[in-house]
Amino acid sequence: MEEQTRLLDAEPGNTYTIREINTDDDEMNAFLFRLGCYVGEPITLISKKRKSCIVVIKDGRYSLDNLLADVILV
Repeated sequence: MEEQTRLLDAEPGNTYTIREINTDDDEMNAFLFRLGCYVGEPITLISKKRKSCIVVIKDGRYSLDNLLADVILV
């Protein structure tokens, strides 16, 4: 079985498949789902900054703060 990595620990410039959204917060889950961020969906990590990262999900470019990025496992 492939090891899961937090999006925050992933390498910028690569595309990953979302393997798990690790949160019990329904509001956060709903927000990520509205962005198209759910299990099985590809996500491209464009860049990481100190407090956020830039990702591409379904042709949309988003800035996710570290709290959101930390619950996405790829």
